[in-house]
Amino acid sequence: MNDIEKILNNQARRDFLRGSVLGLGSVALGSLLGCGRSKSPVERAGIALMEEENKPLINPHFVPRAKRVIYLFQSGGPSQMELFDYKPKLYEMHGQEIPPSVIGGGRVSGMVSNQNSFPLAAPMTEFKQYGAGGAYFSDLIPHTAGIADDICVVRSMFTEQINHEPAVIFTQTGNQLSGRPSIGSWISYGLGSLNQNLPSFVVLLSQGGGDQPISNLAWSNGFLPSHHQGVQFMSGKDPVLYLSSPDGVDRMDRRRALNFIKEFNLLQKDKWQDPEIDSRLNQYEMAYRMQMAVPEITDLSNEPQHILDMYGPDVKVPGTYAYNCLLARRLAEKDVRFIQLYHLGWDHHGKITSGITRATRQTDQPSAALVKDLKQRGLLDDTLVIWGGEFGRTSFSQGKLTREDFGRDHLPNAYSIWMAGGGIRPGIQYGETDDFAHNVVGNKVHVHDFQATLLYLLGIDHEQFTYKSQGRRYRLTDVSGDVVKSIIA
Repeated sequence: MNDIEKILNNQARRDFLRGSVLGLGSVALGSLLGCGRSKSPVERAGIALMEEENKPLINPHFVPRAKRVIYLFQSGGPSQMELFDYKPKLYEMHGQEIPPSVIGGGRVSGMVSNQNSFPLAAPMTEFKQYGAGGAYFSDLIPHTAGIADDICVVRSMFTEQINHEPAVIFTQTGNQLSGRPSIGSWISYGLGSLNQNLPSFVVLLSQGGGDQPISNLAWSNGFLPSHHQGVQFMSGKDPVLYLSSPDGVDRMDRRRALNFIKEFNLLQKDKWQDPEIDSRLNQYEMAYRMQMAVPEITDLSNEPQHILDMYGPDVKVPGTYAYNCLLARRLAEKDVRFIQLYHLGWDHHGKITSGITRATRQTDQPSAALVKDLKQRGLLDDTLVIWGGEFGRTSFSQGKLTREDFGRDHLPNAYSIWMAGGGIRPGIQYGETDDFAHNVVGNKVHVHDFQATLLYLLGIDHEQFTYKSQGRRYRLTDVSGDVVKSIIA
């Protein structure tokens, strides 16, 4: 028996034992809800279809290190030299022109294309060494610095995209043009669901970060079946729109209506053989099950005070980054396969000192708390946590440089992200940039390399995982990508 078969057999035994204990409670609850009755042929057909649609499409190509992913996407482009990439040369040469050899033939955005002077700008922050490896972290992120031994900081990311929308889409789908499936959709399609009552791909969009727009194309299913698209949880009374039943309609009424609609859909399926009918049936059934699961998952009343304190003062405000980080942990506990959290507010073309201070105050403590919370619950080992944006920022000032006020433009050449858990080597710094954090000079990691590594940690060979659409076989990493083995434990 090979290693993969052993893992699958062990998982099956764990699922059996867990089901034996929890199954009796589920039966009792089902009888209270009226679900213990015998199901009609139409209802059985719908449930069977949903279970079939959410089965894994592929067996693991490799031994999987992670079962699930939490992706903390920092939209706007966090400045690497203000957070993770300490460059003493920037402090020494503050106000001097960036050497032409550093800029070279690199691209600049339209916002600085008419700028005649490119003075280097030192970060308005200090760095200290943390952890056993002595990694440098900014004093803007003390909580992240506190988990230095649990995370891997990749300082050598690069991309070809220099503007927000194509760069975000590129990071999330592997192509700068819209229409391709997002990472979460690929994983949902390939690995199926780990639970029956919640979507396999959930999207959380935090509020209060900034007004940098983000498109729902970033969590689109593209050409994959539509039930693999990300399901966005909203802040407020109804986390999922149109999920609640109208007044006067009880759960059994909804069940009967769903069965009636399902009967017509099955007739249409037999006649037209349209695969989207299967997706529609799947979505109806999932919505019915989510009526019970979503209110429970979003109710924080049973969280101990010390856990709430760990995430920070905003944790009880629905829609904040802190609230969504705690919600992400709760979703991970329920075995949601891919949880995508988007936070805006990192696009600092001016007044970067106040802007990045605000962004880190909102995100630093909750991000670190999420890692610590997963670790103390034994979930970090098989949960991959990712923190990062779509590109970095320039080491030179955008606009006039003053000590109190300057901005930084977009930089695709070099930026930093961090990862934790799920098979990642903890406590290391990977990759190197030049003296100005402007170009990668060691261990380059392209976006497709990052995506290939993510899939590898889930047991997937990115070159073998394809989908045929309009006569061509597509994959998340398009036609490139290498697994970064050096950051894998």
